[in-house]
Amino acid sequence: MKLSEVIEELEKEKGLDRAVLSSIICEGMLAAYTKKYPSLKLNATYDKKSDDIAILVQKTVVSKAQDDNQEISVRKAHFVDKKLKEGDEVWLPFEGKIGRIEVLRARQVIANKIREIESQAVFDEFKEKVGSIVYGIVHKCERKGILVKIQDVFAFLPKIFMSPADKCVVGYPIRALLKEVLTQPRNESQLVLDRSSSDFLLRLFELEVPEIFEKLVEIRSVARAPGYKSKIVVFSHDKNIDPVGACVGVGGARIKPILKELGGERIDVIAQGDSREDGVKDALKPAEIRRVEIIGNKAANVWLDEDQRSLAIGKKGQNISLASELTGFSINLVDEKKEGGKIDLPSEVDLTEDQGE
Repeated sequence: MKLSEVIEELEKEKGLDRAVLSSIICEGMLAAYTKKYPSLKLNATYDKKSDDIAILVQKTVVSKAQDDNQEISVRKAHFVDKKLKEGDEVWLPFEGKIGRIEVLRARQVIANKIREIESQAVFDEFKEKVGSIVYGIVHKCERKGILVKIQDVFAFLPKIFMSPADKCVVGYPIRALLKEVLTQPRNESQLVLDRSSSDFLLRLFELEVPEIFEKLVEIRSVARAPGYKSKIVVFSHDKNIDPVGACVGVGGARIKPILKELGGERIDVIAQGDSREDGVKDALKPAEIRRVEIIGNKAANVWLDEDQRSLAIGKKGQNISLASELTGFSINLVDEKKEGGKIDLPSEVDLTEDQGE
């Protein structure tokens, strides 16, 4: 195969500029020759006329050459250029050969250089999309996560960034938050995805709720237990817009696609209250709270009836844990019948486990 055909094939396969590919191949061949002849000053150029790589060596013009690889006599130099004189430097075709080991070196350099260019192209294309939602197709299910194909680029959704409700079905479309773009591929992928974070939930609301996208309604706080439940606090910058209604939509039209995307994970949408006490009350819903006392900026005592205790705590403590995260307060439940008597909470709260009720 001619070199031009190799370049054309790589040009189509990799989508790289022809001049860039020619330069890469020259660089690879130069590395190969330099490996075998490290003491020589060599250069490599692509000769379009001969459709081949021309290897050149720098020689010094001397009265009588002692080393034909680095020197040329004045007499011979005049056949190249009559103006050359003793002490001049001149680039001439190199006649030395390379072996199989050097050819392998050339292939390695060319492959590495192409990978570097491809990696940089992916980085440049996706770096501005970090923090936004991307669309892809499930390509492969692996023990540590899911390999996703986004256009012609592979991305990886690690298991630690997946919701317990997520399922891996090859060929199935998937949406995820672009969490990170690596400068170099890790295994097959250069893009890191995320579906378990609060940021993913926020971006979904921006896609489904125009008022949030346009910043008329603002999500002030988010707490999420992936696969189980999320709570968000919303605030309207327009008195004519109901922030909760805008997020839920008529008949749940806006929130249903989000619930479906999250595999049935429940979402409590809470309007921001007029006070911190109201915020704690709303965050503990569906429990009905009698009274809230804020202690400094870190804790809140909450009084409620005995029959509301389990609702406030939630299964394995998820509801109260989410409420604490949402409000920023350590919440202490107090039995209404036992003034000052705190209610014991579960010793361990696991928000990573799917705890659908």
